[in-house]
Amino acid sequence: MSRWTELKIWWREIDRVLLLLVLLLMSLGTIAVAAASPASAARLSTASEKLDPLYFFYRHIAWQVLGFGTMIGVSMLSRENARRLGILISGAMLGLLFLVPVIGPEINGARRWINVGMQFQPSEFLKPAFAIALAWILSWRIRDPNLPVQGIATGLMGLIAALLMMQPNFGDTLLFAGVWFVLIILSGIDVKRLGGVIGGGIVGLTATYFLYDNARHRIDSFLGGGTAFDQVDLASRTLLAGGWTGAGYGLGIRKMSLPEAHTDYIFSVIGEEFGLLACAVIVLLYLAIVTRVLMRLVDEEDLFALLAGAGLTALLGGQAFINMLVNLQLFPSKGMTLPLVSYGGSSTIAVCLGVGLLIAVTRRNPFLKSRTRGLGDLLGLGQGGPMNETTSRPKREIHP
Repeated sequence: MSRWTELKIWWREIDRVLLLLVLLLMSLGTIAVAAASPASAARLSTASEKLDPLYFFYRHIAWQVLGFGTMIGVSMLSRENARRLGILISGAMLGLLFLVPVIGPEINGARRWINVGMQFQPSEFLKPAFAIALAWILSWRIRDPNLPVQGIATGLMGLIAALLMMQPNFGDTLLFAGVWFVLIILSGIDVKRLGGVIGGGIVGLTATYFLYDNARHRIDSFLGGGTAFDQVDLASRTLLAGGWTGAGYGLGIRKMSLPEAHTDYIFSVIGEEFGLLACAVIVLLYLAIVTRVLMRLVDEEDLFALLAGAGLTALLGGQAFINMLVNLQLFPSKGMTLPLVSYGGSSTIAVCLGVGLLIAVTRRNPFLKSRTRGLGDLLGLGQGGPMNETTSRPKREIHP
């Protein structure tokens, strides 16, 4: 098969609307980083080295190009190869998580990074790989209903949570737990076990507050309301300063005192310079991406693809949701970027990797029509009721 034929098949099978929404969000993110770059460059400049006001914008363009190439390259993989890649990355990043507390450099009181010529967080690359690996494990039940897949998935989640809390990295721990919770529910957990999972989660969060200083300090700061000098408070004030239509590109003032304006708090910069209406557009784009993927999964007949697509979407939407709530001072600070919008080096590559995997696992031949209702059946919305371990999903049929 020629390369051109492969490209035509890829273009025919991918969700082009999803790709368009992602590219639109990345384009708006580039504009936002251009607006936030002068603030971050000014804060990080020293007497001996003065950064160009658009320093982070230029670097962001380079990382976006690399990220886009990664996304397209991964999206061209078959579903099976995307699964293999996710599992390999998951194993490699999990191994690096064991090394982070030992050889990782300490930055701002945390050890989350590995330096291998370039510095990156293994947890960032583990996020999309974890969704793939978890979907793969939970899909085993189709072959053998007696396999304790949910127990294995829970054990993996517990191991990752322990390694992340050692860094400390409470924010990513919550995000991983959210993806695990979504996939456990979709995998067909019974009501009694679901109640136990929810109860265990409440007990775990309570124990974390009393035993884990990092989480307790963040929660206390959030509940206490903070001060005018807290970064979360500064972020919310910056976001609301532009009103509905914003102060205009380059005219924001509050952003100059905002730490991490180009990363964690870029949503606030968008609010000040482009207005709350622009923030609403960003929110709607994320909602459109999530909705589009769920529509794609409605009649998906492959359990792995269904769970992987749902997990990757929960990861993307969950991180965006948490970031925006932090900027609105409705959630404790998590040090979490706005995916596809914030400036990032290796984190941009990791997010694009996740999107590429999402496009790959949701690829579909448009000439095949399913007899099943995928996600609808899994949630008990199909005519056959909820899917269980013994359900045999019929093959797609070709219609002329």
